[in-house]
Amino acid sequence: MFRKTIFWIHLSAGVLASIVVLTMSVTGVLLTYERQMKRWAAESNYAPAAEQGERLSLDALLNLQQLARRDLTPTTAIVTNNPGAPVVLRAGRQGGIELNPYDGSEMHTEATGLSNFFGVVTRFHRWFNIEGDNRAIARQVTGVSNVIFLFLVLSGMYLWLPAIWQTALFKARLWLRKDYPNAKVRDFHWHHIFGIWMAIPLIAVVYSGMVISYPWAANFMYRVFGAEVPVQQQAAGPTSNGVPQAAAIAGSVAAVAAGPQWKSMDELIVAALADDASAGWKRFTLTLPPADAHQVQIEIDHGNGAQAQLRHTLSLDRATGTIVGRRGFADQPEAQRLRGIARFLHTGEVLGFWGQTIAGLASLAGVLLVWTGLALAWRRLILPLFARSRG
Repeated sequence: MFRKTIFWIHLSAGVLASIVVLTMSVTGVLLTYERQMKRWAAESNYAPAAEQGERLSLDALLNLQQLARRDLTPTTAIVTNNPGAPVVLRAGRQGGIELNPYDGSEMHTEATGLSNFFGVVTRFHRWFNIEGDNRAIARQVTGVSNVIFLFLVLSGMYLWLPAIWQTALFKARLWLRKDYPNAKVRDFHWHHIFGIWMAIPLIAVVYSGMVISYPWAANFMYRVFGAEVPVQQQAAGPTSNGVPQAAAIAGSVAAVAAGPQWKSMDELIVAALADDASAGWKRFTLTLPPADAHQVQIEIDHGNGAQAQLRHTLSLDRATGTIVGRRGFADQPEAQRLRGIARFLHTGEVLGFWGQTIAGLASLAGVLLVWTGLALAWRRLILPLFARSRG
């Protein structure tokens, strides 16, 4: 009786959420290698080797940026470990600018068509690309459907277990056959096989999506791993040394040229990259300090940009260039570490290329599960009605 009840709840919930789950799964497949494709497209617009020479100092680039874009007050400078890559100056909601590291001219490395495509797919994935006041409703629909999807995966794992525990029955539900007597048997078999093989990746992808959508899901994750649930605080805007960020950055460019008591930004960067832990860096992000700050922070990234466990931050004395502090992934509060992992576990990027591949395959399995599930539901619920009407 219990098994039968779970089956009918599983079937009903699957039909109810099928279209939304199908949409999220298809778009999830399309987004699998978004990061790589955008990077490859950007690299085609990097400065060619023939135009490369002596790099301008970061101090000079900041001064050139101020001349070209006085409306932009950068807060960070991002440098990629590729000689042709631009130096990116970001200013929060103000946007940013990409500068040629050799002549200071503005660069445009983004492939607009590709970015627009992925933008549309992402919006469909999150809220069906609905704009305006109805977006919040659409987000709730996808969020609830994601919760239903998790139930479907968990209940499907239970229903996968054969009613009679025999080794032959377990093996039959683990491997594909060479041929099937009819479409019904094929769909039933595929539904079980793809569901069980992709169950763990699907749980990871779906639950991490819930963590992004719902604070209660994140709090449950913290408790499961024994982390202290962080207290929600009202955001007052980012700060630097206790000063609101908007005020703190006002003198950031002036800080670059402020007196001989400070090392230049480039000298500080060289000191940070000479640290043993910085070997093999892929990009670094320098937080531009206010004029009176005695330290500067440089985040060194060894990963793909989505791997918090492969980043660490160095604090350097601006007068001497000495490293006075370092903060790695292990030094963060456990809740912050879990949140950082969960955010990109949803896309698999936290585990690199192979993590993305597994997440993409899980999304593809979601497509197959919806298709085979609806086919089975059609045969069980709808076709008998046609048979009765003809009778």
